Amino acid sequence: MKIIRFPHKKTWTELIKRPVFDSRSVDKTVIPVLEAVKHQGDRAVLEYTRQFDDTELDSLVVDENEIVQAEKETDGELRKSIELAIRNIEKFHGSQKTGVEKIEIMPGVVCWQKPVPIEKVGLYIPGGSAPLFSTVLMLAIPARIAGCSEVVLCTPPGKDGRVHPAILFAAKATGVTRIFRVGGVQAIAAMAYGTASIPKVYKIFGPGNQYVTAAKQLVSRENVAIDMPAGPSELAVMADGRADPSFVASDLLSQAEHGADSQVLLITSSPGLIDRVIPEINRQMELLPRKDIARKSLEHSRLILMRNSREMVGLVNEYAPEHLIISTADAASLAEHIVNAGSVFIGDYTPESAGDYLSGTNHTLPTNGYARMYNGVNLDDFVKKITFQHITHEGLAKIGPAIMKMAATEKLNAHRNAVGLRLKGLLKNDANV
Repeated sequence: MKIIRFPHKKTWTELIKRPVFDSRSVDKTVIPVLEAVKHQGDRAVLEYTRQFDDTELDSLVVDENEIVQAEKETDGELRKSIELAIRNIEKFHGSQKTGVEKIEIMPGVVCWQKPVPIEKVGLYIPGGSAPLFSTVLMLAIPARIAGCSEVVLCTPPGKDGRVHPAILFAAKATGVTRIFRVGGVQAIAAMAYGTASIPKVYKIFGPGNQYVTAAKQLVSRENVAIDMPAGPSELAVMADGRADPSFVASDLLSQAEHGADSQVLLITSSPGLIDRVIPEINRQMELLPRKDIARKSLEHSRLILMRNSREMVGLVNEYAPEHLIISTADAASLAEHIVNAGSVFIGDYTPESAGDYLSGTNHTLPTNGYARMYNGVNLDDFVKKITFQHITHEGLAKIGPAIMKMAATEKLNAHRNAVGLRLKGLLKNDANV
């Protein structure tokens, strides 16, 4: 990891750049796959699964027998852990429900907003080297709480054509309605356009590599929504000299092991902490099964020494990390000054791993600086909010003249007439009385 000491503010933007890739070359790969699936359906999905995943499939559908078998194959302790996570995630996301409150704007004018579930949602669950069954929990649970009627899940199969048992167990436990063994760009295309096997959905959720991310962004230009632009994982740790270097190193490595394109930063006001963290990183990394991946990630990660807490907070808000751990004596106070982050972990005993799995918050978060304008997935992402209004004759009499004046000024006379005709009718009725 590169060490940067007391960087001038003018250099911050350059300093915190993420690993870059050529989006044009990615799009060139992605667009033909999207087009093929759009026009050829299952045939294209099966062909790309053979080509990209080296897997020959007879069917894309995961049937009930395979789901039942997966439950048997899932370790009992893991099942209990997943069930605990489900309870915590349900409790946190259930608290986000909002009721319907009718507001009388003025006499005779009543308005309200009602949350309505998105009927059909698609969940993309990465597989490959790390089958992310935890992401099933993070997406399927709020979908169920919101009341989505169809929850479709796509995840890559292994070379044997099977889906990891823990993913299937988590899907069944959280109420997923249909499961398909397909990953990558072809999965996003199938959910966006629909095929003979895989239904079209209205919104697609879930993380993925740069190709999946590009596919989501491209299909969102058509008749489907996405949760957010989400790319490689990232983490910033903001720590002072009293932080435990072994904790800090473990947190940095916990994100670095996600992928070679992940990025981690240590932002500290203590030169001594940097000196203590480096050997801990090296020691712990050698014990990791995914150490080669972590090592590549650390090549574009940073250890940054700042002068004080104010500068540390300023750099964090400039970076807008997906995950932020604050390990300082005044962690709770500093957290109040964070305005750009996906999820914040406060104190020495709040590792990012807790949010990834079981504390209750959602781990599907904005990356690549999108935390400046996007939040992580929550219950609101699975509903749309419809506004309603009811105006009585008394109410229209009060607001009608102002509406007519505004419409006439904008030269929208049909708008003006829609109100004027009603007001004339009211005057006639009053005259008749």
